[in-house]
Amino acid sequence: MAITDSQKVDLLWKKVGFSKAKTDTNASKKAPNEGNVSDLIVKTSMIWAQSDDIPGVIPSSNSSIIHVYLDSVSGAKETTEDGTASNNRTWKTGTTNWIPPSFGATYQLKVYAAATGLANAQSSGTQLFETGSGNEDQWYFDYQSGILHFIGDNLPTDIGTATSNVIYVAGAKYVGSTGIGADASGASATFRKSNLTAVFADATINEGDIIEVTDAGDGEYAIYLAKQDNPASTGHLTLISTRDSSGTDAATLSSTVNHSDGNVTLPSLC
Repeated sequence: MAITDSQKVDLLWKKVGFSKAKTDTNASKKAPNEGNVSDLIVKTSMIWAQSDDIPGVIPSSNSSIIHVYLDSVSGAKETTEDGTASNNRTWKTGTTNWIPPSFGATYQLKVYAAATGLANAQSSGTQLFETGSGNEDQWYFDYQSGILHFIGDNLPTDIGTATSNVIYVAGAKYVGSTGIGADASGASATFRKSNLTAVFADATINEGDIIEVTDAGDGEYAIYLAKQDNPASTGHLTLISTRDSSGTDAATLSSTVNHSDGNVTLPSLC
């Protein structure tokens, strides 16, 4: 006997809504009464380390963090039909990590039907709305996988089998760093550089990192604390110690002199 849809929904309800493992039917054990924790697993490769740098409005140009797919920038992204699904039902962008509208309303994906090979699909194609045209032809976009699926009962007439149109999507994807770096973990790193020029050339240095410079410009070493990511000048560093400062106490001569009367003359130490 096949698994019923109600059982599938109950599993998802308990897993996603309550982070619990399903051990019985909903009738026998409600979600809050499930006792086994089952958290979703997040791989480090899925963590957007520079997500704080995503602006609230979709930018008008590409950067090292965001690639924009708009007619005015890189052109809308032409998709490829998924040949393993029903005709025209599912379309793949071939790229992941699209930025969802939770970062800002202008990141809401837009969908167009147009002839293949166009550089201006937004202006020359037909826009297909997420809520459909009133004919049960809605679509759903998975921002993580980059896959568009026409989830309604019907397909839009602009991509029916009677046309040769393909699907384009307009939006933006995240192309910045992923994983847990120094900033994400809260831990600082230690660097050893030959001079300050080498420090300013290293884009991997982050705020809070410790840098030992062999020659700080006067032939002596110095230790700095980075005040920001990718420091580009001494104003972005805090000097912690130098050869002179660390040697001051070490080079101080101390002695105990006991006397009961008269003057004590110490010899010159120079």
